[in-house]
Amino acid sequence: MAARDDGAGLGAARVLDGDEVQGVLSGAFYQPAHADVVDAPAKADKAKPTHYKVICISMYTKDLGRLDDLVEELKGRGITKANRSALIRVALEQLDLDKVPRGL
Repeated sequence: MAARDDGAGLGAARVLDGDEVQGVLSGAFYQPAHADVVDAPAKADKAKPTHYKVICISMYTKDLGRLDDLVEELKGRGITKANRSALIRVALEQLDLDKVPRGL
């Protein structure tokens, strides 16, 4: 990438103090994960929630499209907190295992 000499980068130089940027980077981004940090934020002391887990699943793009369409439909009906996971939870509550096809 070629350097620009039209003065476009000078605004950032006036806003960002080099020592401050270096302090943030060395204190937050470049610390080893196992380092004992004396000034660790209180957030690190909090216990992880146990009432839910973040998971990763694979779905066909067609199914994701349908899921997103259903979420948008619910939002259009005034259910503003509708999202993918909430809709999946509702579907699980209504699932009748006797109606699930064997070939799944």
